[in-house]
Amino acid sequence: MIRIENISKSNSHRILYIEASAALNRGEKIGLVGPNGAGKTTLFRMITGQESPDEGQVSVEKNVTIGYFDQDVGEMSGVSAVTEVMNGAGPVSTVAAELRELEAAMVDPDRMDEMHEIIERYGEVQARYEELDGYGLESRAREVLAGLSFSQEMMDGDVGKLSGGWKMRVALARILLMRPDVMLLDEPSNHLDIESLIWLEQFLKNYDGALLMTSHDREFMNRIVNKIIEIDAGSLNTYAGDYGFYEQQRAQNEKQQQAQFERQQAMLAKEIKFIERFKARASHAAQVQSRVKKLDKIERVEPPRRRQTVAFEFQPAPRSGEDVASLKGVHKAYGSRTIYDGLDFMIRRRERWCIMGVNGAGKSTLLKLIAGSAEPDQGSVTIGASVKMGYFAQHAMDVLDGEQTVFEWLESEFPRAGQGTLRTLAGCFGFSGDDVEKKCRVLSGGEKARLVMAAMLFDPPNFLVLDEPTNHLDLDTKEMLIRALSEYEGTMLFVSHDRHFLSELSNRVLEISADGVHRYDGGYREYVERTGYEAPGLAA
Repeated sequence: MIRIENISKSNSHRILYIEASAALNRGEKIGLVGPNGAGKTTLFRMITGQESPDEGQVSVEKNVTIGYFDQDVGEMSGVSAVTEVMNGAGPVSTVAAELRELEAAMVDPDRMDEMHEIIERYGEVQARYEELDGYGLESRAREVLAGLSFSQEMMDGDVGKLSGGWKMRVALARILLMRPDVMLLDEPSNHLDIESLIWLEQFLKNYDGALLMTSHDREFMNRIVNKIIEIDAGSLNTYAGDYGFYEQQRAQNEKQQQAQFERQQAMLAKEIKFIERFKARASHAAQVQSRVKKLDKIERVEPPRRRQTVAFEFQPAPRSGEDVASLKGVHKAYGSRTIYDGLDFMIRRRERWCIMGVNGAGKSTLLKLIAGSAEPDQGSVTIGASVKMGYFAQHAMDVLDGEQTVFEWLESEFPRAGQGTLRTLAGCFGFSGDDVEKKCRVLSGGEKARLVMAAMLFDPPNFLVLDEPTNHLDLDTKEMLIRALSEYEGTMLFVSHDRHFLSELSNRVLEISADGVHRYDGGYREYVERTGYEAPGLAA
């Protein structure tokens, strides 16, 4: 359906692709992977014709429809969310618009002399609308929006009043409702809660078109894709299988290539030693010449190109007392809506609690109560002896000084740390090379979040309270964070929609649901086994 043939592409002064080739065939579901800045979005834009390769070509089969979701959702206002979704549903929305125009023309007295042609055209358009299941369009649009966690009130309200994250869901819903022959999805898992993620996973599994997507959620990708295309140093490498298989295969390929390289280097060293030893002897001239010619003809094995990953050893956290936080008889309401009614909850040293609950259940409120950024209406919240808390939430970015560079801010936070140490820390969280010279005011929301988290973990507290810490992290940075936190000896309380993060780091689960608060010993994996669902909103 889509062929990428020997493309080369430069962006500013950076080479993204060098004679790279790949293909997307019918029914394939492909994960596109590569480090930040490798050219994933550029590839999407070349497929949709928004950009062209410098050399080579990207060809799309005739009459193939493409739906492209990216992070730039554009302007939305003045209509309901459900109307916005229906308006972007491809051919059926165009037919619906013509149908509305013809209906208006049929009651327009100034067009009576055209009525025969209008009625004839109306019949043709109506038949096409029925063929495209246009009369079921609104119910399908509502079904998709409900799957993405919209309430009826949000569906019918002005789309312009929604937050950026909810507008992203509207833009995604437009593509899903369109059901094109090919879907290009650039980070569709961003801004989704766990229930929406699992619904989207099921939708894409059942979708019979071709799919090319990026995602920083490995569990989400693993359950959908059957092929991986990796961008690596300008090439497009294809692997049959899911993301887990790709990781194993890539590691195995690197190991084999390293072994081949080492064997060849040993052979070359032996031949060169022979040549150097006997080149001055006439009796060995023929042998020396033969070996020189042989070396000239040998195709050199290159060492594997290792993807740059930075490991960082975080400092050990100071020990806290056994009782880290205690909530007794806590009541909390917002207006007429009660969030907690007499909550008792104790957190002890080295426990790692993940909080599960549907949107609006009170997950972030619980974190705010414990962090002291919200007060209970009744009851008490007590923090234990020798507890040093680190709280990561969206407002945590307010601590940044916009006029300082990334590196200057880290230096001001840790004046005793060496430059090399701080550069390594910045590199761990995606600030490599010249990125450390960026002013904090020009950083994206994701970059600010990563910088604040880097500082928090460089001088780690013994009690980490984290609200969606992985939202803005790519796969490699997320893996680094999971490895670092698995060695962390303090206490954790966190909310996350990333099932890999939940599985690797939790040893307790607190579920907030309509019928009360439930505690589960064991981590997220045990919680899923015991309850039979992956999130409270999916309970039967």
